[in-house]
Amino acid sequence: MNVLEFWRGHSSELALLFRQHLLLVGISTALAVCIGIPVGILAARRPRVGAPIVWFANISQTIPSLAMFGFLLPLPIVGGLGARVAITVLTLYAVLPIVRTTVAGIKSVDPALTETAVALGMTGSQRLWQIELPLALPSIVAGIRVAAVIAVGTATIAAAVGAGGLGEYIFRGLAMVEPTVILAGAIPAALLALTLDGVLTLVERGVRRLLTGTISRTLRFASIGVLVAAAGAAAIALALPREDRAVVRIGSKNFSEQIVLGEMLAQTIEARTGMPVERRLNLGGTFICDRALRAGDIDMYVEYTGTAYAAIFKETPSTDPQHVLETVRRRYAEAGIATLAPLGFENTFAILVRGDDARRLKLRTISDAAAHAAQWSAGFGYEFLQRADGLPGLTAAYGLRFASPSRAMDLSLIYRALSERQVDLIAGDATSGLIEAYDLQMLEDDRRYFPPYDAVVLARSAALLAHPDVQAAVASLGGRVALDDMRRMNHQVDALRRDPSDVVRDFLETLR
Repeated sequence: MNVLEFWRGHSSELALLFRQHLLLVGISTALAVCIGIPVGILAARRPRVGAPIVWFANISQTIPSLAMFGFLLPLPIVGGLGARVAITVLTLYAVLPIVRTTVAGIKSVDPALTETAVALGMTGSQRLWQIELPLALPSIVAGIRVAAVIAVGTATIAAAVGAGGLGEYIFRGLAMVEPTVILAGAIPAALLALTLDGVLTLVERGVRRLLTGTISRTLRFASIGVLVAAAGAAAIALALPREDRAVVRIGSKNFSEQIVLGEMLAQTIEARTGMPVERRLNLGGTFICDRALRAGDIDMYVEYTGTAYAAIFKETPSTDPQHVLETVRRRYAEAGIATLAPLGFENTFAILVRGDDARRLKLRTISDAAAHAAQWSAGFGYEFLQRADGLPGLTAAYGLRFASPSRAMDLSLIYRALSERQVDLIAGDATSGLIEAYDLQMLEDDRRYFPPYDAVVLARSAALLAHPDVQAAVASLGGRVALDDMRRMNHQVDALRRDPSDVVRDFLETLR
């Protein structure tokens, strides 16, 4: 019932995401058909020429989808955020089953038929269109069915790079640790996959029954039609994201606070300027947002000064807030990015333990916890394990030695893991609403290891120059988002399961 209520309350958004998902699947599958069938024919008829192409398709299939998105993001034309990179990845994954079934279908044709055709004087092209392809068509349709189902599942991951689709709900639900929102995206995706599988199964069976002497002519015209339609759709999809539209693109990282802050920027700009805003929220981590901003795929997002200072610019960690801010502002300016005034709160890394452990063991500082670390297990987000201001430096500063290797997990799940005693110590966010909800204790950084993490808006200078009223709108938030405000909003999203847009709307009302 909760899922049904969510769908009713977000019906227009659900329809938009479903259309985006269907478009991604449709275009990528059509492109895979146009690539896979010719490659399959080549591999069946000229194995030496086709083998390297099939090998490349096999290699592409083994690369994890998130890694594939990461590889393609920096590339020109097919890279960047949005539909282009998503369609490229989905097409690569869909090509292999079509190639394999095309090869298998052509090779399964009875040699006696092809020998008879040769004896009758038919050319190679005539044998292909009038004998081999018609008889291989049921196998080819089966490959298209598999490719389409794969595309539906993989397209959910495309939301991580701003391509939209039903994966938006899945990633949003993971960030909020809310099963209802996850199911709101997962159920339609599963139904779409089952529907496509069922429809294409019926098509496959129908083709097997309707094979006649006229099918080769029909197949020829259908193939040309699919090729033209796919080429046109691909051209539109590749060109559309680069249109120079009067729209502001707001990005965010993939956790609740960032989604709240992204929504705050979007609603402020809409209310004060009337300009349309494109929300590209819930992207990957720091480095995806940074790359997207530099490439112009988004116009602004909220970053933390210590993160930019240590993780992006690789500066030696400093505890001087003004020095960090000035350094970050100067380094970003060199890349044509403006660092606007801090929003008013700092979100430092929070080393957290369970409240009952802190009270029982009298833990107040990270140094206190270091004395017990040898009997504990720890869990950290993926970025924290690698960053210069993350686990390696923290371990050296406090001499932390845990009983087992630290567990890596998504930041949205790490608080629950601590509460449920799967781990004994984590690195979370100081502003998280789940600290109070799960009765966790934040330990004092008594050796002042972590740099300052003031929240600032980063924006492309070109976008601000083109729309000065946007800069004025965003500047109106400077210094007005207090730490308690951010904790309260995070608590409403993470613990009370409120929609981020509603939480932000209520907060902005208090600023007027």
